[in-house]
Amino acid sequence: MLIDRPMYAYEISKDLKNRFGFSTAVVTTYVVLYKLQREGLIGVEEETQAIGRPKRKYYTITQSGKQEFEKARLLLQTTFQLLK
Repeated sequence: MLIDRPMYAYEISKDLKNRFGFSTAVVTTYVVLYKLQREGLIGVEEETQAIGRPKRKYYTITQSGKQEFEKARLLLQTTFQLLK
């Protein structure tokens, strides 16, 4: 989803529900995001909100993340072709 655009964690959780029909706890989303960040596959940009609101962290895919995504996509594509 981050290939499409930067997103914040709660937005990712909502989009998972809308796109794929299953809910995840927001904390689960954060665990995955932190792991992807530690591995250098995504980055974080903080955006200042209105006064009295906390900064919002937007997660973005890195070049390395795009490369890994492409590898995974090709692996899945090859696997599905073998199953035909």
